[in-house]
Amino acid sequence: MKKTGKKIIGIVVLLLVVVLLQGSMVSTYNDEYKLVLQFGKVVRVVETPGLSFKIPFLQTTQSIPNYEMIYDLIPSEVNTRDKKVMVTDSFALWSVTDPLAYLSRLGANKANAESRISVVVYNAVKNVISSTDQADVISGRDGKLAEMITEKIGSSLDSYGIKVKKVETKLLDLPDSNKEAVYQRMISERQNIAAGYIADGEYQSNVIKNSTDKEVSIIISEAQAQAEKIRAEGEAEYMKILSGAYNDEGKADYYNYIRSLDALKASLKGDNKTIILDENSELAKILRGNY
Repeated sequence: MKKTGKKIIGIVVLLLVVVLLQGSMVSTYNDEYKLVLQFGKVVRVVETPGLSFKIPFLQTTQSIPNYEMIYDLIPSEVNTRDKKVMVTDSFALWSVTDPLAYLSRLGANKANAESRISVVVYNAVKNVISSTDQADVISGRDGKLAEMITEKIGSSLDSYGIKVKKVETKLLDLPDSNKEAVYQRMISERQNIAAGYIADGEYQSNVIKNSTDKEVSIIISEAQAQAEKIRAEGEAEYMKILSGAYNDEGKADYYNYIRSLDALKASLKGDNKTIILDENSELAKILRGNY
């Protein structure tokens, strides 16, 4: 009986030790913060994954997520700066950065956090779009608009221990009721802008063309004047050389003889080969053999 009683006591003590060990161990995973509470107050925040300890029965733990979460906002309508209605459907990437503030302000309740995120993100979206024209809103869907919204949110949720890391728009479009009319107006505006660019381009083209034509005309005129000058100088030089070559009477007679023949040849063109000459002319003398 004594041995049996000792065994029972040993088993009870062992069970108590196991329970105490289990109650004192705190397991922290990669995707969570572990808050150790005593009488409802946080006495320690465990951020490093692994095993730690607490006072059993006296202290409790609270897990808070330590990873990026997605909150999908409800689609809503907002007005642009030029008073056009746009439908926006966004989602936010957020995480807990201060587990103590998250617990004290929101009770570590994800629904409360998402409700606060919804208000802040919607206000940021509304403020950004309301200060932007509709055309710029549509053209900003490549990421610029999302950056502006995220920047607008800034540190407004820091007091809740929350950080919105990024806001993306799944849908940013016109209401179905006036989508077609707005698109047609935008197409017309773009066509008017294009026509203005084309007209300006044609004007610049004509200016350049007229300027070029003027320069070409000046160059041609100068070239022609230079050519006439060179030609006159050449003829003067030719006459000078010719005058030197026939500066005596014999050469002069020969020159007159050749010139007379050239003149006769030039006059005998066409079918009519008849010429009328004065009997005392140089050509008549040549034809009679009296030269």
